[in-house]
Amino acid sequence: MDTTDIFLYAGYLLIIIGAFLAIVLPLIKSFDNPRSLLKTAVGVVVLGALFGVAYSMADAEVAARYTAEPFSITPTVAKLVGGVLMTVYALFVLAIVSIVVTEVTKIVK
Repeated sequence: MDTTDIFLYAGYLLIIIGAFLAIVLPLIKSFDNPRSLLKTAVGVVVLGALFGVAYSMADAEVAARYTAEPFSITPTVAKLVGGVLMTVYALFVLAIVSIVVTEVTKIVK
């Protein structure tokens, strides 16, 4: 095992610790104000609904060369990846639109 592998595993560990803390610490803090959990739950539900719509619109078609080894992509995996991509695209467009609207309202004020 060389230093590259050690640094990769250390990076993986730090990402896992960071993701865990990013989820747990706000939950601990929100026990002071339980109403903030409602806003978080609404956000998660909206994000889930957006993914559900994107997943239902995604295509499950897989090119023949990707169904064989080493890829072994199934139609279910292709549909899931398509749903995630469409969700990311929709959130990207939403972010750009909200930036433009914010800047226009600043100019008008």
